[in-house]
Amino acid sequence: MTSPRLRVFPAISRNRDPGKYVDELMRVAQFADRNGFEGILLFEGNDVFVEPWAMAQHIMAATSRSSPLIAVNPVYMHPFTAAKLVSSLAQFHGRKVYLNMITGTAVSDLKGLGDDLSHADRYIRLGEFVALMRQLLESPRPVNVEGRFYRASHLQLRPRLPAKLMPEFLIAGQSDAAQHVAQQTDCIKMQMLPPDLDRGLNAPGMNFGIFARARSDEARRAAKARFRDNPDDRELLALTVENSDSVWKRKLYEGQSGELQDNGYWLLPFLTFQADCPYLVGSYAEIGAKLRDFAVKGLTTIMLDMVADETEMQHVCKALAASGLF
Repeated sequence: MTSPRLRVFPAISRNRDPGKYVDELMRVAQFADRNGFEGILLFEGNDVFVEPWAMAQHIMAATSRSSPLIAVNPVYMHPFTAAKLVSSLAQFHGRKVYLNMITGTAVSDLKGLGDDLSHADRYIRLGEFVALMRQLLESPRPVNVEGRFYRASHLQLRPRLPAKLMPEFLIAGQSDAAQHVAQQTDCIKMQMLPPDLDRGLNAPGMNFGIFARARSDEARRAAKARFRDNPDDRELLALTVENSDSVWKRKLYEGQSGELQDNGYWLLPFLTFQADCPYLVGSYAEIGAKLRDFAVKGLTTIMLDMVADETEMQHVCKALAASGLF
C-alpha cells in the first residue's frame, strides 16, 4: 500500500534578531509556497517578535496556496477570538489554517500574565479551548458550554465556516497530560524525533530538522560547520530550561549527548539553543529512506526546523523528494 503524501511545515531556526525576523519568515514562507510545503509554522510567546495571527495574514496575502500552522496558547486569547480569526482568514483567502495548540511559555512570562495554573490544569484548559472552538466553527446553532475554564451562553460564530476550510488541530506537548488531551480532542499528536529513529514512534506527527547533502560524509561535515558548539549558547539553553516546566524540553536536555550519532540523529543544534528539536543528518537517499520508514509506521505530518538559507532549503527539498512522499 502506498503511503500518503507527507505534510511538511517548515519553521525557521531560532532567530534572535528582530530586524530580520519578518523578512526571514517571508523568505521561508514564499520558498515553501513555491516548493509544495503545506505552510510555515508560526510561533507564539512573549519573546516572539510578531504576533502569529498577524504574520499569518501577511504570509497568506503574499502567497498563493500557503496554509500556515499557527501556534495558539489559551493564555493569550479566548476560543471565540481564535475561531473568529480562523473564520476571517478563510474569508480573506479561501484557505484553511492549521493550529498548533500549546500551553507552554516561560514560567516568568506566565507569572507576568497573572496565570498561575498548574501544568496539568493548563492542559485541561487547552482541552476545553479546543472543544469550544470546534463547536463554534462547526455548529449551525448557538453554542452553550459550562466548563471549568470556559462558559458560553447562546454564543454563535457568523458566518459558519465551510467544512473544507475547517482547521486541523495539532498538539506538540510530550507530557501525559498533553497526550491525554490530544486523544480526548482528536488532535494530531506530535512527538520529537527519537534517538534510535526506529523505536518509540507513536504519533502521526514529528518535529525535527534535516541537514542533507548528496553524500552522507559531506552532510556531516557541513552540519558540523553550520552548527558549532559554544559554552555560552549551552548556558543560554540551561537558563531557558530552568525557567520552563516543559516536559519535552527537559527530556531532550537532561543527560543527552551533542555528538552526531552514526544513524544521523543530532541534538547539538538544540543543546546550543540554535533549534527547538533534534536534527536528522545524512544523504538525500538516507533521509528519504528513513522518511518512508516513518510513513509506513504512521507518520503524516512534520514540523521541520530549517536553516533560512536558500541553498540549505534546496538541500532539504532534495531529501524530501527522495522519499517519494513529498
